[in-house]
This record gives sequence, structure tokens and C-alpha cells, in this order.
Amino acid sequence: MPKKRKNRGRGKGGKGKESLVQCDYCGALVPRSKAKKITRRVSIIDPQLAKELREKGAIIPVTTLTRYACIRCAVFYGIVKIRSRKERKKRTRLA
Repeated sequence: MPKKRKNRGRGKGGKGKESLVQCDYCGALVPRSKAKKITRRVSIIDPQLAKELREKGAIIPVTTLTRYACIRCAVFYGIVKIRSRKERKKRTRLA
């Protein structure tokens, strides 16, 4: 069977086996480098109340929520867009 990608969609290289993470959408076990990591900052306080407290000079605590998605769920939920073959070849510059 032909391979679609040279790296099989992973960033592991020749490191051997890596840890698995569970997809938060479907529960599938996915290698950490293959899973899409989604981080969101979540505030416990209501936005209206937080705005008033910020005006008074209070510091609002914010927690970071980290979720993992397998490729199948990432495409389904629109986290990752399907790209054409030409677009996949393009290298993006990291700032």
C-alpha cells in the first residue's frame, strides 16, 4: 500500500515509540506527535462580572484548558482544514 506522506503524518523521526494521548472527541488513542493540540484560556468568572472587576483593578484568574484531537475529529470539527496536494507542499515560516 502506498504511503501518502513521507513522515506518516508524525513528527517523531527515528525516536522509537512515543506516548499515546486520548482524543477528547472520540476517545481514540493517538501518538502524541500525530494528535492536534488545542489550548484555550478559560475564565471561571462570568464575562460581565469580570469586566466590572477589571475596572476596579482586580486580577482575574484564568486557567488553560488543553485538549487533544485525532486527525479524523480535527477535520470533522473544523480544527484542521483539508488542503490540496500543492498547498500541503508549501512550507510555512515560523516567526
